[in-house]
Amino acid sequence: MAITFDDLPRGGDSADGRNLAAVQEMTTRLLGHLRDIPVAGFVNPGSATAQILGEPGFQSILRLWVESGAILGNHTFSHPDYNSTLLDEYSADILKAEPALVQAIGQRPVYFRHPFLHAGKEPETRQALDRFLAERGYRVAPVTLDNSDYLFAFVYASALEDDAVLARRVRAAYIDYMDSIFAFFEQWSKEVVGREIAQILLLHANRLNADAMPELLAMMKRRGYRAVSLDEALTDPVYQSRDTYAGAGGISWIHRWAHTKGMEVRWEPEEPKWVRDEFRRRRALRD
Repeated sequence: MAITFDDLPRGGDSADGRNLAAVQEMTTRLLGHLRDIPVAGFVNPGSATAQILGEPGFQSILRLWVESGAILGNHTFSHPDYNSTLLDEYSADILKAEPALVQAIGQRPVYFRHPFLHAGKEPETRQALDRFLAERGYRVAPVTLDNSDYLFAFVYASALEDDAVLARRVRAAYIDYMDSIFAFFEQWSKEVVGREIAQILLLHANRLNADAMPELLAMMKRRGYRAVSLDEALTDPVYQSRDTYAGAGGISWIHRWAHTKGMEVRWEPEEPKWVRDEFRRRRALRD
């Protein structure tokens, strides 16, 4: 399994009141748990957090990832939604992200991941973006183990400020939820592909994952996983499978292969209702 993180320098909780020291501390703790584990991170140089940090601070966070051995990829400059953005604007946003990544890694990135996993609502828009990415030399980084870690992360970060009991409850529920996500996609891959595959996990760099990573890694180990690089995971022949999905959903590649085969898609477990309700309540208060 390959472990990947979207929305670097930080994502999933809240950008409010962030400062360089806090992001450095969170990133250092997260990467400390992942020592000797290959990871990939997908970067938004124009995110709210990146703007708060400023260019020197933002680059200092990317250096932490690079020095840990992480692969860094392009996640667009400002995280636009391709479902509601014209190709010219979207492709310009991809290009706008490249200078910051070149500064961090010394070359243009190889991998691209679509924000929201939205790759084109119609066949024509998907094919047009696919052509642009290929011409620019990008390889799309798929996701098979999709999940809603950001919901838990937002509630957790907020609860740390005012309700330590709730924060502990969220952290425990998150591990149980992720265990159910792994179980579902393991079985679903057997049904769609005929076997278990080299999975690719999507996470976000945030306080929850920095705190709960030891439990998350222990759960993966119990389930029999070995961490590999994104490069190695993509050597699994499944990633050469035909994929004709075009639609508004940002869905796992296993769902996309099922759709292409004409199978009725079964959806992964949802987060607990109480977490979703608390997320909505706290978001409304924050907004």
